[in-house]
Amino acid sequence: MGRVTTPVPSPPPDPATGTARAVPDRRSALRAGAALAVGALATACSPGPTVVHPSLPSPSAGSGSPGSGTWAPAPRSFPGQPAQIAHGPRDRRRVALTFHGQGDPSFARAILDTAERLDARITVLAVGTWLDEHPDVIRRILTGGHELGNHTQRHLAINTMAEAEARAEIQGCADRLRRLTGSIGTWFRPSRAPRASPLVERLARDVGYPHVLSYDVDSLDYTSPGAPAVTHKVTDEIRNGSVVSLHFGYADTVAALPAILHELDHRGLAAVTTTELLS
Repeated sequence: MGRVTTPVPSPPPDPATGTARAVPDRRSALRAGAALAVGALATACSPGPTVVHPSLPSPSAGSGSPGSGTWAPAPRSFPGQPAQIAHGPRDRRRVALTFHGQGDPSFARAILDTAERLDARITVLAVGTWLDEHPDVIRRILTGGHELGNHTQRHLAINTMAEAEARAEIQGCADRLRRLTGSIGTWFRPSRAPRASPLVERLARDVGYPHVLSYDVDSLDYTSPGAPAVTHKVTDEIRNGSVVSLHFGYADTVAALPAILHELDHRGLAAVTTTELLS
């Protein structure tokens, strides 16, 4: 498959170590490689301390997890799964594409557009400071049928922090998610580490996350190796039940996504949210 290009510039490298819309003639859309939409975005104001941002619907306007009364689903426990989940069941032809939510929001919109056009759902693990700067993108994520989680407040090396500081990183992002959506989000993923330390795992559980979300396929897209390299890394390693680590903030990821989804479709693998993967 030829390289797909995008008209946006590459940002600097990441200092780190994430109801499908109906699509007529899905397979032909995949093979066409769907045009990438990159639109200019206005920077939104930081959310207030106790109210939902005006660009988002009220939590009561939507249907969250059963009994939660929230617009965005709350975390849930998966009996039989470990405290740190790196992949889902290997006997299901499903995979989860998870994206670290940070960086230029136009890249995020392009990825969301492509995923929805090609009948895929994704999981976004958002950084709290990014939520402060771009709360409008949260609506875009949730109304597209994707799910949203916590990737710490400032995206620092959380496993190296003292307990109080690490707790503040998890709680700070959880608070922002709750203010914006009525929920702390479905998942927690540690920043700058594929797995949480025992301390961070315990703190995440205390905040309200029964599991820490890891991954078994690292795309290495944050190294900016080029879209073909990202595509090959993912498609060479992905298997039934895989959880893939990708990032919003890189042009290579935007360009690689259509080819990745094309190959998943060719193999009969559905790209679903992490909750769907485990349900």
